[in-house]
Amino acid sequence: MVQTDPRIDAYIARAAEFARPILEHLRGVVRQACPQAEETLKWGMPTFTYQGKILCGMAAFKQHASFGFWQGANIVGPDGAQGDEAMGQFGRLTRVADLPGKRVLSGYVKQAMALIDAGATRPGAKRGAPKPPLEVPADLAAALKKNAAARKTFEAFPPSHRREYVEWLTEAKREATRLKRLQQTLEWLAEGKPRNWKYMGT
Repeated sequence: MVQTDPRIDAYIARAAEFARPILEHLRGVVRQACPQAEETLKWGMPTFTYQGKILCGMAAFKQHASFGFWQGANIVGPDGAQGDEAMGQFGRLTRVADLPGKRVLSGYVKQAMALIDAGATRPGAKRGAPKPPLEVPADLAAALKKNAAARKTFEAFPPSHRREYVEWLTEAKREATRLKRLQQTLEWLAEGKPRNWKYMGT
């Protein structure tokens, strides 16, 4: 029996009217295909875990919903994603009919379970030389001191998520751009979101 999370009920209830049937459908498919799954929220989005590892996740935005498998490239293939405009392997969802059939989706869920059972890792997760310690820019450090919610999220994030924000900030070529990115960073961190939250299946 799937361990449900009332926060996901609340998330679906808050979603746009068009998105609710999509989220409920996806939730039902995952529950049926993987009774051992556990529900949780990660990066502010409904997520399903299996054996303690991320299986798949879904999200609702203003004009579309998204669904993706943590190891999606291993399941639907690297060509399954539809660009960088939407999270997951199935593009921008506006209705249940945008998804593959229930039987196909269930098969993907079972493939994802099998990958976790086999100890597979995500494509691209290559072990290279360790990166140097992350240096937090002075302006970001000062801003985080003044924003407790953002600071809490930043400190709880893994090094990779912190590095994404720092690199995005330091890559700004103009001061105005950097200030804008700093403000956006604080806003997203306060909401518990990683830098690339729009595109994540997690």
